[in-house]
Amino acid sequence: MMAPNEKSPGRVALRAMTSAATSSSVARIIKASELQIDDTVSLARWLLGKVLVRTTAQGRERHVITEVEAYDGERDRACHASKGRTKRTEVMYQPGGIWYVYLCYGVHEMLNLVTGPAGYPAAVLIRGIEGSQGPGRLTKRLAISRTLNGSVATRASGLWLEDDGFTIPRRLIKASPRIGVDYAGPVWARKPWRFYFEPAALPSVGAVDL
Repeated sequence: MMAPNEKSPGRVALRAMTSAATSSSVARIIKASELQIDDTVSLARWLLGKVLVRTTAQGRERHVITEVEAYDGERDRACHASKGRTKRTEVMYQPGGIWYVYLCYGVHEMLNLVTGPAGYPAAVLIRGIEGSQGPGRLTKRLAISRTLNGSVATRASGLWLEDDGFTIPRRLIKASPRIGVDYAGPVWARKPWRFYFEPAALPSVGAVDL
């Protein structure tokens, strides 16, 4: 695996993408309505290459999303909502476009984007961004905590998503079973709903969907 500061064509491309996204003429904020479609798995794949923007008192950061996992409704035994509507999962039943942040193992804050229509509990776990692989590392780097739980993914919350027009070529997107969900049983644990791409594999900035 490449060291965090080691450069590669793909890493340089991602840095250029993130830099380009600072221009409002290039990037657009993703609307909640775009996140309310009834297809969590496809939406998770679509989020690869989108830009996660975080604003704090220290400034603003933009990072390209490189890894996600889909959790699709009460039927999905790996989804928190598989046990029904509770105080914890209430946020997942809201219309897509809000953040679901929870504490894992009493240590790591986990950032999820609620998706789908109101009443359908689904979410996408943001597992990695360029430069920070692993959901715990991601939230620590961006100072994300449960104070954002239930917040709308807009500028007002300090955490939102942007689309700068870049598309990850389909041939570079990999799928695998989700991580750490053996408790869901063999059928659901094997669902290939983890999607990711290797930044080093990107050919150049401006690649198109092939």
